[in-house]
Amino acid sequence: MGTQHPDNANIPFFKHTSPFVSASREIDEAYENFSKLNADEYMWDWEGKHADASVIDRLYTEHYEYFKNHPLGKDKFLTFRLPNIWEEKGYSLMQAMTTMLLAEDFARDLQFENRPLFEAILPMTQSADQLFEMEEKFSRLAHFKDQEFSQGFKNADTLQMIPLFESFEAQLSAPKVLKKFTELYKEHFNREVPYLRVFLAGSDSALSNGFINSIIGNKLALTKLAEFSDEANLPVYPIAGTGSTIFRGGLSPLMIDRYLQEFPGLKTATIQSAFRYDYPLDVVKPAVEKLRKGLQTNDFHPINDEDQKTLLSIAGKTAKEYHETLDPLINDLQPIFDAFPKRRDRHQHVGIIGYSRDVDGYKMPRAITFTGALYSVGVPPELIGTGRVLQRLSKKEFETLVKYYPNIRHDFEHVAKYYSPAAMAVLKQKNPAWEAVEQDVQAMDDLFDIQAGPTNDAEAKHAELAADMDRINDKETRTLLIERQAKLRKFLG
Repeated sequence: MGTQHPDNANIPFFKHTSPFVSASREIDEAYENFSKLNADEYMWDWEGKHADASVIDRLYTEHYEYFKNHPLGKDKFLTFRLPNIWEEKGYSLMQAMTTMLLAEDFARDLQFENRPLFEAILPMTQSADQLFEMEEKFSRLAHFKDQEFSQGFKNADTLQMIPLFESFEAQLSAPKVLKKFTELYKEHFNREVPYLRVFLAGSDSALSNGFINSIIGNKLALTKLAEFSDEANLPVYPIAGTGSTIFRGGLSPLMIDRYLQEFPGLKTATIQSAFRYDYPLDVVKPAVEKLRKGLQTNDFHPINDEDQKTLLSIAGKTAKEYHETLDPLINDLQPIFDAFPKRRDRHQHVGIIGYSRDVDGYKMPRAITFTGALYSVGVPPELIGTGRVLQRLSKKEFETLVKYYPNIRHDFEHVAKYYSPAAMAVLKQKNPAWEAVEQDVQAMDDLFDIQAGPTNDAEAKHAELAADMDRINDKETRTLLIERQAKLRKFLG
């Protein structure tokens, strides 16, 4: 699933001048992802950003021959990510749902057999009632359109919702939500839910509670979804929202095998902007094909009850350490957040339309900005609050973690290459609280027998720029340094 996540450092292959993708170019982007990369699905995001309601009209009109041969809803899929009206103003929800109904009309007029839009993602899902209300709203809108604006054609009145569970707690509680939702659905519509696609976030859970907590949460959630699928006798197809950097899931064209091993049971993976645009096409295209084949045979590997309890305990310990370590550092990072370059047209994150994410009372940026800012100051966020707590685990706890996270040493060895000792020295002079992160780094070095710091010329340049970043105060210069570092590591955040 191609997405609009703005984590690319470089210019997209379908553009020539800038890495920024405007709302007006996103329809071209969707087509290029289908036709050039052979992506199966593309997410059309209405949450907190500008979305073009003419997407189906333009795709079918401008690329009629392609979609005649690869029809949406059958061979290729466009999936709306709807605004969550319990978290942000719902100005665009009715527009999005109306677009889905009108797209069906347009496809019929073109004599396409398939309904082009039939699934939708609900971000920040908290309850079955929310999912059911979205289904019901769509059904009522379809019936209203039939009554008031129909010309003899009835729209489909079903919308298959895809819940997106973002926090650690929400992911672990997913089966309870899904069970109640299927019951409400059967009771109201007098039909069974045919299958469930369930979306697990990687980025925001890592931002909220740290990397180790996040990856454990994903693994436990996949196990619980497998258990639910068996108990309910209902097919469940998990989706993971993951970016190129390890902190946000670790899905890049160079880490396909690692990714499939770490997320057993996953059936859909998001190939975000950095995956698609920060590597040459002759690397990206075979990576997409390899990922697709791997997902088709990627079966659940459930975790036994005892090990689930152990992992749950580790997740709690790492989250606590992450919060205690990060809180005194947030104010130091604010100028880097403010200088972070933009890649998409978005609404204000905090304001009348947008929403904000709080961590311990601090207004946090989006996960991509947070991740990229820490890499830019020479301190990969994966390291924060990690080393010391892992060092304190019992032998049994550590062995259990490694058993279900087999690439843990590889991941931290990879991440540690972007740690800058010179930048850390500057940060500590300004705020002694950074010493806790330095202790985390030393603990990781000891645990995994690695040496944090650059290993080649590009990484050495990245570390040098991080030290420069920590010394300067000019916003424009900071932005330029962030851009240069992002190209060296092949992701913005």
